[in-house]
Amino acid sequence: MSVGISGGIFLIALGALLTFAVNVAPSWIDLKATGVIIMLAGGAVLLLTLWYWQNRRRRVAAQYQYRYQRPPPAPQGPEALFPPRDAGRPTKASPADPPSTSPPTDGT
Repeated sequence: MSVGISGGIFLIALGALLTFAVNVAPSWIDLKATGVIIMLAGGAVLLLTLWYWQNRRRRVAAQYQYRYQRPPPAPQGPEALFPPRDAGRPTKASPADPPSTSPPTDGT
């Protein structure tokens, strides 16, 4: 659905051209009916794309709300049984941490 909006607009324009601008009347196809069908298909594509993206925005907003207003859920599945390798290791000291207070050694 990456080209849904532009594809829908293209189908609407193509159907309008067939319905209103083409003056050829082949015996094996009705171009006016075909144009109307293509315009309806373009409108459906356009509406479905807009609905899909609106639904996606709601999901992202809900995830954002969930992420920053509630504590994270407990891990389930393989993560609960096998934590990452660095789960119990201490983190690197940040520059704001004071240096260690061990007495200096003079090598003798």
